[in-house]
Amino acid sequence: MARVVYDHVTKHFGDVVAVNDLCLDIADKEFLVLVGPSGCGKTTALRLLAGLEDTTSGTIKIGDRVVNDVAPKDRDIAMVFQSYALYPHMTVFDNMAFGLKLRKMPREEIEKSVKSAAAKLGIEKLLDRKPKQLSGGQRQRVALGRAIVRNPAVFLMDEPLSNLDAKLRVQTRAEISKLHHELQATFIYVTHDQMEAMTMGERIAVMRDGLLHQLDTPQHLYDSPVNMFVAGFIGSPAMNFFETTIQGTADEMYVEGPGFRLHVPPEKASALRDYLGKAMIFGIRPEDIHDRHFSPPNITAEHLNVEVDVTEVMGSEVFLYLLTDGKTFIARVDPRTSARIGQKVDVSFNMANVHFFDKQTEKTVV
Repeated sequence: MARVVYDHVTKHFGDVVAVNDLCLDIADKEFLVLVGPSGCGKTTALRLLAGLEDTTSGTIKIGDRVVNDVAPKDRDIAMVFQSYALYPHMTVFDNMAFGLKLRKMPREEIEKSVKSAAAKLGIEKLLDRKPKQLSGGQRQRVALGRAIVRNPAVFLMDEPLSNLDAKLRVQTRAEISKLHHELQATFIYVTHDQMEAMTMGERIAVMRDGLLHQLDTPQHLYDSPVNMFVAGFIGSPAMNFFETTIQGTADEMYVEGPGFRLHVPPEKASALRDYLGKAMIFGIRPEDIHDRHFSPPNITAEHLNVEVDVTEVMGSEVFLYLLTDGKTFIARVDPRTSARIGQKVDVSFNMANVHFFDKQTEKTVV
């Protein structure tokens, strides 16, 4: 069993609280992603599990064993770092085999393990090369292979794709997901890139300032964020936020913001009755704002006439940076749009998918 449990784990560096009362229960064979901005505590959480840092309080379990006082080499884990950390004077084979040699494994078994891992990663023909003869993507595969040959219960990955170009990141992302499926091991993966988190994780833990804000499946994080931070962090481009007030009556409710007054659907209005006449934060994702001429059928649409400030043509879609009463927001629209910079355009807000947040607490209301 390679279940991993953080039980009220806290880590202080002097007066700085890097990880604050972290509680996580990671299932055997799960792929869990820790995501958040720089300094949120995600890498510290990983290093605590690896034994590279000591906990200030709380306990960490791997399987049924508390590992707080267990040496890193005895924790049955393998770690892949952002830097490849390959020995430059060794061949790929020797880099991958180094840890097994330290364990005094028989040479035949070492050769079998290394060749098997190399085959999984498509680097069989590189085993005689030195790291300086490899591309960045190939070096990262070697670093992955070095972890695979150890056959650990838990794989720890700390931003392993950060040094790769965009195309290689996408390719290696898919390879790591495939490896997880093949190896049937527990993967804990740290990244600041929400796209990596969404595409790879079975569950995602979103962190900020040492605190765990939400732990959920990618789709549920996207659909039902618990607060403004999670709502703004998950999704690309990020969710648009407007300072608004709730007006009207319980039966006929409107949200009033900079240059707009939009009818609130009854299914959302019922949760906003206590906020009538009060300020709120209104959120809508760019993909829920459409060029009115190409709006999907049967959406709960409210329309707005706005000015186009900037356009970004992406091929399969167009990002429109729009202005309403001095406020800039982003729409992700159909590539057939005729919107141009400086023009006025009618856009449709899909009100079935909007979000409302308490202005004081920033917690989700709807």
